[in-house]
Amino acid sequence: MTKSMSIPTIDVHAHLLLPEVEDAVAGQPGLAEALNLDARRNGPAALAVSGPMVGARIPRLTDVAVRLAAMDETAVDMQLVSPSPSHYHYWAEPQLAERVCRLANEGTAAHCAKAPDRLRGLGLVPLQHPDLAVTLLGHALDQGLAGVEISSHAPGPGGTREVELSDPRLAPFWARAEETGALVFLHPFGCTLDGRLDQWYLSNTVGQPTENAVALSHLIFSGVLDRHPGLKLIAAHGGGYLPTHIGRSDHAWRARTDTRGCAREPSSYLKQLYFDSLVHDPAVMRELVRAAGPGRVLLGSDFPFDMGTEDPLGALRAAQLPDPDFHAVRGGNAAVLLNLA
Repeated sequence: MTKSMSIPTIDVHAHLLLPEVEDAVAGQPGLAEALNLDARRNGPAALAVSGPMVGARIPRLTDVAVRLAAMDETAVDMQLVSPSPSHYHYWAEPQLAERVCRLANEGTAAHCAKAPDRLRGLGLVPLQHPDLAVTLLGHALDQGLAGVEISSHAPGPGGTREVELSDPRLAPFWARAEETGALVFLHPFGCTLDGRLDQWYLSNTVGQPTENAVALSHLIFSGVLDRHPGLKLIAAHGGGYLPTHIGRSDHAWRARTDTRGCAREPSSYLKQLYFDSLVHDPAVMRELVRAAGPGRVLLGSDFPFDMGTEDPLGALRAAQLPDPDFHAVRGGNAAVLLNLA
């Protein structure tokens, strides 16, 4: 067996539903308002499709045996499993938010423990309460998880300004994530363009890549990545629009003094980040590998949702990457990140 073929195929973008989290928030003040906001952002046509879609996938989202069988069908050896972004509940007050995250961390760890040779997990931190993020990152790591999943932003606690990823209140979280080597998986949930995207599922098709681009731009332009060069951050959906349009950011950095919050041209930071391969276009995949480097792209499927791919290896092969790059994306890069022997 060649060295490349001995590398496991690792999908870093796979999700889990945790009924105990939803039980914890049921009937709590703020839930109804959050659900109404989500409904307005998505629109009735999208909700009518999404409900049955998720319902049909509950076995794959909750049952380890069903998950493993689906992985076998697609020749995926390992998954990095993260809670469904619907579990963020960033509207929750501190006590409930801490309970949500602890339940998510413990539930994800228990799910992965049923197949430890094939599943690794990520937990949650309450991005809306930056003062709790370090504690709950520690809780996730204590459960044996590889790190945590976060959205692109969160409402500010007590009606304060929204928590962007550049927010100084998150500085201790970024420092601790870098110090511990924890993975941070950036996966947006909801788009602040709101009702402008409430038709034709634009809330997802346009909203998700927009949120990725905005969040990553906050990290780059604010200097977070200068201060934490060892941070292990994986951006879902190929980083959204940013990697293929980074030239505009570079131009702004060169042309305007008000963009100089970072030390170098923005494009240089792409090689400091990681990106999943879920871009749905072979040409975009090739450009992502070119812009970020073949050591910075990881296989991702968004298992098992309909906006993912049911054949992540097939999608990767379609990009026709050089053989070493193909195997790096297929699993070699993730194996290094996950410290697999």
